[in-house]
Amino acid sequence: MSAVAWIAAGSLAAWLWLLLGQGFFWRTDVRLPPRRDPERWPSVCVVVPARDEAAMLPESLPSLLAQDYPGRAEVFLVDDGSTDGTGELARALAERHGGLPLTVGSPGEPPPGWAGKLWAVRHGIGLARARDPEYLLLTDADIAHAPESLRELVAAAETGGFDLVSQMARLRVRSVWERLVVPAFVYFFAQLYPFRRIGRRGARTAAAAGGCVLLRADAAERARVPDTIRHAVIDDVALARAVRRSGGHIWLGLAERVDSVRPYPRLADLWRMVSRSAYAQLRHHPLLLLGTVAGLALVYLAPPVTLVAGLAAGDAPAATTGGLAWLLMTATYLPMLCYYRQPLWLAPLLPGTALLYLLMTVDSAVRHYRGRGAAWKGRTYARPDTAAEPAPEQR
Repeated sequence: MSAVAWIAAGSLAAWLWLLLGQGFFWRTDVRLPPRRDPERWPSVCVVVPARDEAAMLPESLPSLLAQDYPGRAEVFLVDDGSTDGTGELARALAERHGGLPLTVGSPGEPPPGWAGKLWAVRHGIGLARARDPEYLLLTDADIAHAPESLRELVAAAETGGFDLVSQMARLRVRSVWERLVVPAFVYFFAQLYPFRRIGRRGARTAAAAGGCVLLRADAAERARVPDTIRHAVIDDVALARAVRRSGGHIWLGLAERVDSVRPYPRLADLWRMVSRSAYAQLRHHPLLLLGTVAGLALVYLAPPVTLVAGLAAGDAPAATTGGLAWLLMTATYLPMLCYYRQPLWLAPLLPGTALLYLLMTVDSAVRHYRGRGAAWKGRTYARPDTAAEPAPEQR
């Protein structure tokens, strides 16, 4: 066989393994597990870190205040140095809409060593502990919850004995770039962290989606979060790992009625979202970056390239094998497009989207070595301890 045919064969072998051996990551049927109403509804405090979120709060905060929860619940919004009147708007929305009690706090500037929103989360958890809650719901300021969301999360945790229940909110998909990039973002995340494995007791794979995390308060204390993960750029994955390391049982799946209202209308917006943490996912290690680039090229770029090259050169084995690999790739992407209610003709375009993610990852590394550090809501910080962000667990 030609060299092109061997490359195509390697890509096809990779896709056969991904199809069957990576926890059926491509399936989208991992939703909240079976649940029943508990005899007694435990108390819950909702913690919302918010920095310059005045544009998002009118769509998200009323949904939290309107939660139909039978037990005691209240909301703590942490205004983390906003300059757009986030705290004042939150109070006005609570006065206008009523519902669950709202407390607005402010943590002040974070001390050295605290990354992203974790300083705000720490302050919110500190406020909540005065109420002695049994559960904490950590949710972002751009997440809108259906009225029964909190009830369903608590019922799932109580029924399944979970210490952490997380739902990956359905991200907004309206603009051209959102349609092209967003479903692939969730698809790639599920490929790295297959949801089916996360929910198994004793599994090594651990992850959460930071927009919606229900956490037992005693599990948070055992894991000493967020203090133990204060350096983490990818805070939701670090949180899940900390809970699992402390003996907790965790679950992650796709949401049905938990939605992100944040728009990403331009490619530049999505680029910043991905490049902010892509190199951190690789522990800022050059060899892991090289391996990732090579892997993305073999798995996602090689199928269409070898198909076209094989057809042009009359190399039937290369064209056939590359075409089969591309077909498998396309088939595994269809369920995610259906979940996001997107046209299925987008599926064959996944190699192009993968190329964008490859470039975003390289750009993330370039930014790191230029000393720009990571950023959250306009606040840039350096990582003093790259070892605090462990590599993706081997599966």
